[in-house]
Amino acid sequence: MHICCGVCAFACIERLRNEGFYVEGFFYNPNIHPKEEYEKRKDALSIVREVMNIRIIEGKYNPKEWFLLCKNYAEEQEGGKRCSLCYRMRLEEAYSLSRKQGFEYFTTTLTVSPHKKSGKIFEEGERIGRKSFLKIDFKKKDGFKKTNELAKKYKVYHQNYCGCIYSLMERRNRNG
Repeated sequence: MHICCGVCAFACIERLRNEGFYVEGFFYNPNIHPKEEYEKRKDALSIVREVMNIRIIEGKYNPKEWFLLCKNYAEEQEGGKRCSLCYRMRLEEAYSLSRKQGFEYFTTTLTVSPHKKSGKIFEEGERIGRKSFLKIDFKKKDGFKKTNELAKKYKVYHQNYCGCIYSLMERRNRNG
């Protein structure tokens, strides 16, 4: 399962396990900016790893690759083409790793956020691995509420923007 951050991971892991899946995590997020933010989110996973007793693999942090992919969409608001490209980039890596590790399925925690359009994530996931992508909207069945409760309980760092520099700037502009 691709993991975007510690907060989002809790309920997703729990739900998959309750549905009978064996779960391993993959933290791959070259979109996260600045580097200090990336480190905070990565560090939060140590709590998730311990509490949920889960193996989490860290992918390569290469923001230059992400910027090259998304540079033509810097002016778009969150939720547009830039986000679809970002989803695709991360899901392609998750799919590739799932094949190498011998997993039948792959999915992502991205759908737990009410700020993410699950339909777009599903489109990208199916484009990459039609038969192996688990289309689960983790925000359903109180997923977003549960994941936030668990994150609060275990004092996991909670960010206030998606992760990329553009969502950070959008957040700052909105909040003045």
